[in-house]
Amino acid sequence: MLYRFQSRASPDFVMLEVHARQLLDIVGKSAAPQGIITVEQIPDAIAAIEAALAREGSNAHNNDDYAVEGHANEAEKQHVGLHQRAIPLLHMLKDSLAEKKDVTWKT
Repeated sequence: MLYRFQSRASPDFVMLEVHARQLLDIVGKSAAPQGIITVEQIPDAIAAIEAALAREGSNAHNNDDYAVEGHANEAEKQHVGLHQRAIPLLHMLKDSLAEKKDVTWKT
């Protein structure tokens, strides 16, 4: 399943369910089929993502706690960490806060 994130302040983007659920959990939202992060909730969501990125940044395994040691196979060498997955949402949240627009998602 795919999650589509939308805001009137930023282009839409689509994310796989497993990654969207992880980010929604980080910002304290239920991974329901649709939802909203209101303008009032955006500063806390930004802070939560930035804190998660800081925690991941201290990990030597591609900045991801779930990465496999050794990086022997090609898929692991090209591993996409939390930082790369979180950046589209983080940018959307910052743009939405600046323009005072809510962020929504739907499946």
